[in-house]
Amino acid sequence: MRSATLKMATLNSAALARAALLARMEPAQSMVNTPHLLAAVDLGSNSFRLIVGRVEETEAGSQIYQVDALREPVRLAAGLSKDKMLDRASQVRGWDALKRFGERLRDFHPDHVRAVATNTLRIAKNAREFLVEAEAALGFPIEVIAGREEARLIYAGAAHSVPASAGKRLVVDIGGGSTEFIIGQHYTPIKMESLYIGCVSHSRGFFPAGNVDEYTMRQAELAARREIQIISTEYKDAGWEQAIGSSGTARALAELVEANGFNDAGITHGISRGGLERLKRALIKAENVNRLKLVALKADRVPVLAGGLSIMIAVFDELGIDYVDTTDGALRLGVLYDLLGRSQHEDMRTVTVEGFMRRYGVDRAQAVRIGELAVQFYDQFEEADEEVCAENRMFISWAASLHEIGLSISHSAYHKHSAYIASNADMPGFSRTDQARLAALVLGHAGKLGKLSQTREVEWQLLFCLRLAALLSRRRADVGLPEIAVAREGNGYEVRLPKEWVVNNPLTDYSLIQEAAEWEKVGIPYRVVYTDR
Repeated sequence: MRSATLKMATLNSAALARAALLARMEPAQSMVNTPHLLAAVDLGSNSFRLIVGRVEETEAGSQIYQVDALREPVRLAAGLSKDKMLDRASQVRGWDALKRFGERLRDFHPDHVRAVATNTLRIAKNAREFLVEAEAALGFPIEVIAGREEARLIYAGAAHSVPASAGKRLVVDIGGGSTEFIIGQHYTPIKMESLYIGCVSHSRGFFPAGNVDEYTMRQAELAARREIQIISTEYKDAGWEQAIGSSGTARALAELVEANGFNDAGITHGISRGGLERLKRALIKAENVNRLKLVALKADRVPVLAGGLSIMIAVFDELGIDYVDTTDGALRLGVLYDLLGRSQHEDMRTVTVEGFMRRYGVDRAQAVRIGELAVQFYDQFEEADEEVCAENRMFISWAASLHEIGLSISHSAYHKHSAYIASNADMPGFSRTDQARLAALVLGHAGKLGKLSQTREVEWQLLFCLRLAALLSRRRADVGLPEIAVAREGNGYEVRLPKEWVVNNPLTDYSLIQEAAEWEKVGIPYRVVYTDR
């Protein structure tokens, strides 16, 4: 009877919250105030999060851009007793956080908000009591979702925030009370599992006072491996081409190994096996996580660092992983796309570039002109791997589309402004490595090449094609170019074009001579050959 009463109270609370919200709005206003905004609330075991996204429609498809975000380190799982009861303190932390979220969402229509709760509220015996006041505080109903539904939404968020891939990808999300494993392809999950290991519960179980030594860390790793063994054979048989760590724990570990130089040589982003080992050594040397002094170590991550690290090491060891890329896109972003009611089957990077072109008022005709010409030059080089060719063509086209976005800031050194935007803006679908690669092309499409000599991401062959196309398109008009041949010449490049056309275009001739000299300065031969045809 008591359970039924509580269930009715929860439903009544949700109905009252929704009625109260609608009462504050004019009928016509409810959909007018925020017609393009959606919001997702994630009641995680470690943190409560809110994100607000703006929906933009482009010719390439729909795109959600994050416009606001709130995060509260509630650590709900830390308040879960051995008999699965949430203590009062953790509940109060949660209610207080949701009241603040509720203020931010006060003018949202109920159809534009979805709130979901995960593992801790799946297993807490007094979850219903907590949810009654939680829904009143937030002003919206809260769904306690199953582990596999959580995995599905995590994959949706990750798939919409990383570059499209032809092969399968493994997404691992280490939360506060559970860890989700998803193998999928494109935007479709294939295998989904949720295991009861999380950074909060593991830290409480093995490192309650923050003390870390070799033996305890090893025991924590083995305990996590025992859980992962349940799915490891099936997952390894299914296989994947790319491993991705999503959300808080993976991102925090990536920041630590990157900022402190722990990653293996040549790896600037993501998490390498060696990076995890060096972080573990540093933690064991400190003997207590509270005494650990590392760059990029945030205070709210300290209590759950050891547990999260031991689980990630177990993931690497049990599944035979050597490197994991990371993404911020996870459950909450998946909830937004689920709210949108459709998924993207285009490459999200193309959708993002289309949105940037519109936002920054790009001269589309010029962008297409340079992009198509640069791709024509690139296709004259022999590339054995067709997948690499296809990816390179896309990057050339994207760089051509975005090379002038810096004009919105200033004409002077606009290519530097364009590169800064490409490197630092929120670009859904692009990894940080992708953005660095794109920024190098945008920066190098004009001006001196010396500025790129120390840039690791620059690809000289792609840059050669882009610069030549930009040089020949200076008139910003379709002038009818002659047949122009390009080729590799030793470790340099050769450009062949008709002598008669060059005579009639002296500015282009002069520009090509300057261009050749610029390449010579960085030690790359550049030869211009004039032909009789």
